[in-house]
Amino acid sequence: MKLKSARALATWFGCGLAPFAPGTVGSAAALAIAAALHAWLGFGRWHFLALAAVFFFPAVWAAGETARAAGIEDPGFVVIDEVLGQWISLAGAAAFDWKTALAAFVLFRLFDIWKPFPVRQLESLPGGWGINADDIMAGVYAALVLFAAGWFNLK
Repeated sequence: MKLKSARALATWFGCGLAPFAPGTVGSAAALAIAAALHAWLGFGRWHFLALAAVFFFPAVWAAGETARAAGIEDPGFVVIDEVLGQWISLAGAAAFDWKTALAAFVLFRLFDIWKPFPVRQLESLPGGWGINADDIMAGVYAALVLFAAGWFNLK
């Protein structure tokens, strides 16, 4: 039961099992959830940051347990890290609309794939810490770019 719960969370309830680009699917699911929460409950930047914070320790646990069970250091089907990174990237947007959501998505995926310093180095942390830390940092970079764009009214 414990492993099933970890795997469900780690794959973001099956998104990570997508046959093509599971990380992108996980990010898109996070964005869809964010859009629904914004539309129905008025969620904004601090709410998305809080969501990422609430899910952080469960994500570390779930990613670590799932990776250990699979015998793979950082399995591609573990996408909870993309979910957290995507929510963090949204925290940089001054307003939530389709343009900022798209920008957050593209920027997060760019930083997650490119892995500028220290994103790649964070992958070397043990277990679920390393699986999540690099995507958290990629989300921070994306949020900083969105935040700076807001300063120049480029949202």
